[in-house]
Parts: sequence; structure tokens; C-alpha cells
Amino acid sequence: MTEPITGVRAPAPPGSSPGGLFTRTAVAASCVGFVLIGALQSLYGPAIPALREEFGLSPSAAGLGLSAHFVGGVTGVLAFNRIHGRAGNRVLLGSSYALMALGSIAFALAPAWPAALAAALVAGFGFGGIDYGLNQLFATGFGHRSTAMLNVLNAHFGIGAVAGPALIGLLGPDRYPVAFLACGALSAALLLFLKGVRDKDAPPAAEGPAGPSAPPPGAGRTVLLLGAFVLLYVVHVGVEAGVGGWEPTHLETVGYGTAAAASATSVYWLMLTAGRFLVVPLAVRMPEPVIVAVSCAGMLLCTGAAAVPGLAPYAYAGVGLFIAPVFPTGLPWLHRTVPTARRAAAYVIAASMVGGVAAGPALGRAIELSGVRAVPVVLCAMTAVCLLATVWLARATRPPRPPGPRRHRPARPCE
Repeated sequence: MTEPITGVRAPAPPGSSPGGLFTRTAVAASCVGFVLIGALQSLYGPAIPALREEFGLSPSAAGLGLSAHFVGGVTGVLAFNRIHGRAGNRVLLGSSYALMALGSIAFALAPAWPAALAAALVAGFGFGGIDYGLNQLFATGFGHRSTAMLNVLNAHFGIGAVAGPALIGLLGPDRYPVAFLACGALSAALLLFLKGVRDKDAPPAAEGPAGPSAPPPGAGRTVLLLGAFVLLYVVHVGVEAGVGGWEPTHLETVGYGTAAAASATSVYWLMLTAGRFLVVPLAVRMPEPVIVAVSCAGMLLCTGAAAVPGLAPYAYAGVGLFIAPVFPTGLPWLHRTVPTARRAAAYVIAASMVGGVAAGPALGRAIELSGVRAVPVVLCAMTAVCLLATVWLARATRPPRPPGPRRHRPARPCE
């Protein structure tokens, strides 16, 4: 029997209180699930040339595949958030894997573009359920190791995001259906590992490296805290998507060749993936606000340095390294500081997806007004917003200092 893995307590013998949320095999399967959602999201772009030829599409029409995927993703996050408490963890993850498998296979076999868009919507719905479900369970199911485990989980998303385009490049864009079929088949196979997931949520997580939590905030305070977290996530995902989308164009504008610009962008994504693995040993020793604040400060310095042409490729790689821990490290912080908003993570994850979708048009409009050379300046301004939101959250969620011991002055002897 596989040993359960948990940061809360050891596995319980039969008849006693339940143990952790995942067996070791289920943890590995969850990481594979994140590789798949990373790969699926990254497959639409490289498939655009073949989609245009097969269905006779304009570039903007072909780009609707990814848009439908993200619309499904946001809808999936919010919908599964509503049913999670009633349905249980296995139903949440099982239906998400099944929907992603069905949508991916249907997209690969779609006879017409409207059918392909509907399939992308279904696949995105399952994508959103997996993204929300596993992030939620990892954020609460490993006690003081939850931050580290979330970084490991989200690093596998990066592995998939790098592997997806590489697979399309190996097969050729015209064979994109093979990649979507493989993604669907592997997603369906993950249904076999759901027995390793406990159906009900774990007990409240043990106290982490951040120390004791502040008292639960009131309703108004909760809205402010949640709004600040949403702002942090929307803007930081906008920076993440903005660098990935505009780095090649900026580098070519300041004198780098097409191949060098493309390679530098690949390094950016690799550094983002590596950064999540590298922060794991720090996450069990340092409080989440410190990690997020240092990450945002590093992003600010690197986006500023990208304005210098000679430093730009290295600065963008630095952005990838520093931005990596923000998403997975912020979720346990959110769970600890906004306990009354039980499903607050759903709104934050959905907001992050909206940030990723909105980043392209918003940055595009800003760059139309100021020119491509202003890309680092726009990104630097966005990272400044992230840093300000983080500093405010750190101050607002700082636990009160316990009162020190009272000093008793020795009584004077009677004269």
C-alpha cells in the first residue's frame, strides 16, 4: 500500500481519524496533471498555421481557440468553486480530467471550426477545474510544506508549457491533432489515480514558517485583503504573459536577431520553471510575504534593467526567475490571512486567468502609444504595482506582537 504524504500528520490506522489528502502516487499524478494543463494551453499558438490552412481562418479567427480555452478556464474555476463543498475532491478532479480529455480529443477530431471552438471551451472548463482543484488542495493539504509543494506543482505547469510547443515543432504544425489526442488520452488515464486522493478536505493546516496568524479580519477588511490579492495576481500574471508575448519583439527592435530573440524567450520560460523548483527549500524556512516581496523587488529591478539593450536578454531571464514563486507562494498566504473567504482562491485564480488574457491587448495598446522600446518601462510600472500591493498586504496581515514579560522592579528595603 502506498504511503500517504502529508505535512499535517502521519497516516491514520483503520478506524482512527483520517490522514493526509494525497498518497505519494496521487501527488505524482497531480504533477502530471499540471504538466498536461501547461502543455494544453501552449499547444494552440503553434497550431495556428495548420488551423488557418485547414479551416480557412484569418489570424484573429484562429486565435479564438486560445480565447475559448481561457473563457472555459475561468468558467470552470468559478463553477467548480461553487460545487466543491458538496461534490468532494474526487468528483471535482475526476470530472475535470474527463472534461479536459473529452475537449482535447474533440478539438483534434473537429470537422469544422465552430465545433473546434466548442471543444476548446470544454477542454478549458476541465483545465479550470484542475487548476483550481489542485491548487486549492495543495494549498491546504500539506501543513507547513504547502508553499513548497505548491511551487513543485506549478513548476510542472512550466514543464508542460515548454514541452507543448517543442512537441508541435517535432511533429510539425499540420500534425497538431496528434498532440491534442495525446493530451486527452493522458488526461483520461489520470482518472485511474483518484483513489489516492482523500475525498474530504484535510484538517486546518499546521502553523507554517510565517508564525502565528493575525486574528480573522472583519467583513470590510476581508474585502480589502481579497481585492489586494486579486490586484497582485492580475498584474503579476499580466507581467508574466507580457514578457512571454513581447520579449521577442522588443529584442528584435533593439538589434537582436530573430533566432536569438526566440532563444531568449525560451530561456525566460525555462527560468520561470526553474525558479519554482529553486524556491522549494526556502519555502519551508521563510514566510510567504518575504518570498513574494523579494520576488516583486527582483522583478522590478530586472524589468528596469531590460531597458538597457545589452542587458535585456539576461534581465528578462531574471524576470522569469523572480516571478516564478509569486503565484504558488501567494495561495497559502491568502488561505492563512483570509480564512473567512473560504473559496477566495477561486476568485484569485480566475482573476489570474483574466490577467493573462487581458495582458496582450492592454500591453499592445500601451505599446501602440509609446513604441516597442517602451516595453520594459510598461512592465516595470506593472511590477511596481505588484510590489506596492505586496508591501501593503504584508503590513495588513502582520500578526500582532505578543506582549513582552512585565519587568518587576525589586522592592526597596525599609530604612
